[in-house]
Amino acid sequence: MYNKKMNELYTVEYLGNVIDGDIIKYANVEIKELKKAAINSLKNNEAVWFGCDVGKMFNRDFGIMDMKLYDYEKLFNTSFKMNKSTRLEYGDSMMTHAMLFTGVDIKKNKPQKWRVENSWGNKNGDKGYYLMSDDWFNEYNYEVVVDKKYLSNKILSIFNLEPKKLNPWDPMGALAIK
Repeated sequence: MYNKKMNELYTVEYLGNVIDGDIIKYANVEIKELKKAAINSLKNNEAVWFGCDVGKMFNRDFGIMDMKLYDYEKLFNTSFKMNKSTRLEYGDSMMTHAMLFTGVDIKKNKPQKWRVENSWGNKNGDKGYYLMSDDWFNEYNYEVVVDKKYLSNKILSIFNLEPKKLNPWDPMGALAIK
């Protein structure tokens, strides 16, 4: 998460929808930890819910999410220098959609591409399934939800911390606003 400390616990003020229910908490960890937990879940045939910015470097008809899909820098003769953190900070990116990972292609112990199941019907992609490059995951995926059995002890210990409250308009609450 942008301008957030790593290995901290966060919540978004007023995000819950049940009185006296559990609050929604986010452990801010490195992207490699998100991938590791997602891969372990998928290896056990358990799909992984995730939140991302689906509108970026995405072709809905073909069902492809890839950082090399369009060459905007060449088209506009400019360079785009914002990193993931800065894009979040300035509102250029945020979680706009949730989907499921249902598979991952791993070569030499590194994920190459991810199989994504979407809820928009079966007319796009491969009968409603999309393909996400691992580079796209790095840039536009923001959260995953997995069973806690796939988390390391270090990450589990983060959930014992008191969550820091984020403002209701923080990008981490963007999916709940939709």
